[in-house]
Amino acid sequence: MRTYPSIGLQAADVLLPKNKADLSKWAVVACDQFTAEPDYWAKVKDATQNIPSTYHLILPEAYLGSEQAQTHLAKVNLAMDKYLSEGVFQEIEGFIYVEREINSGIRQGLIAALDLDQYDFNPYSHSLIRATEGTIVDRLPPRIAIRKDASLELPHILVLIDDPGYSVIQPLSDIKDKMANLYDFELIAGGGHLRGYHIQDKHIEEQIVNALGTLASANWQKSRYGTEESPLLYAVGDGNHSLATAKSIWESIKGDVDENHPARFALVELVNLHDPAIVFEPIHRILMHVDFDLKSEMEMYFDGNLEIESLSDFSSIKSRIGSGVNNGQVFGWLNGNEIAVIKISKPPHTLAVGSLQKFLDFLKEKYPSVEIDYIHGDEAIRELSATPNNSGFILPVMDKFKLFESVIKDGPLPRKTFSMGEANEKRYYLEARRIK
Repeated sequence: MRTYPSIGLQAADVLLPKNKADLSKWAVVACDQFTAEPDYWAKVKDATQNIPSTYHLILPEAYLGSEQAQTHLAKVNLAMDKYLSEGVFQEIEGFIYVEREINSGIRQGLIAALDLDQYDFNPYSHSLIRATEGTIVDRLPPRIAIRKDASLELPHILVLIDDPGYSVIQPLSDIKDKMANLYDFELIAGGGHLRGYHIQDKHIEEQIVNALGTLASANWQKSRYGTEESPLLYAVGDGNHSLATAKSIWESIKGDVDENHPARFALVELVNLHDPAIVFEPIHRILMHVDFDLKSEMEMYFDGNLEIESLSDFSSIKSRIGSGVNNGQVFGWLNGNEIAVIKISKPPHTLAVGSLQKFLDFLKEKYPSVEIDYIHGDEAIRELSATPNNSGFILPVMDKFKLFESVIKDGPLPRKTFSMGEANEKRYYLEARRIK
């Protein structure tokens, strides 16, 4: 492994399965996807029965709160140790260039490890690596329970760089034929196609490091964002809670281990915000167990600054919400057979998602039996909203090019503000790294 402290990066020792023939069943989607769709994970379980798979190394969040969670969790670390002892993995050193074919195009990425000493998920951090949205500390314990005793980490973390000149990742596409192909296969459950290339040429590695160094420089940051504050080089796009888990564990052991202990680093995939295949999608909300008059609650909470406009069909919502309305905000509402848009004339937050979240958090405190889930995809929210006592909220999409400047100047966004693509386009677990 080679570490570059000035940019908080490491070309890590990465573990990959030796048997490429089984990669399609080895790789499964991020654990925080399809949380309200247990049938999805039931199919994954059936497809990976009695064969090596990352399904056996992670805990799907759809299981949380159930007996299945405890049963599955008890087997995770045992499976990690078993795979290591049975020689399931091969180890390679260095960066990996990846291409993922998804609905929006070919998403290009770079597998590397980030220095957790240069990451701070607390609000208004000035660290080199920052969260883009609020971290829900209550979501960390189940993840910590897995990682604290784990011998391996498997990343589903996508970290953004703001590289409008395409200087870091995109040039690798032109020279990939000169690299060793590590994998090339179709992902299960509609995840698209994935290819990976080992970057062994030290000159190419040096070019990557130098390009990232430029993006982190004070001159570039000032010209780009108009600020002389500490640089923001890496913004966590997906998987912030997994990275926050790694950070929490590192902070708990760093005084007792070597400063270059593997737990100091976390394996991620870097992607460029300007990649055309990086599409920001809104994350919708579903309220479950609603046994009260939700409309009246909204009217009281927003104190007369609320207008509900009924619509004839779902497709009308998407064309109406856009980015908002003059002097207010707008989002969609699915409540039984009712389809509507909600307009707030005096919003309590600068973003529609923030105003809605404040209201939902208020409801959760008032009605503890209510459950809130965060849903990716229009079809999923439509189906879930059709269930009795469920009510769905459709949110507008955020302009991705405002992300870095917003985090630098205003701090993290409200939690679950955006998603990078649909659920089946999220990162699949494939690579692993020793953390013991």
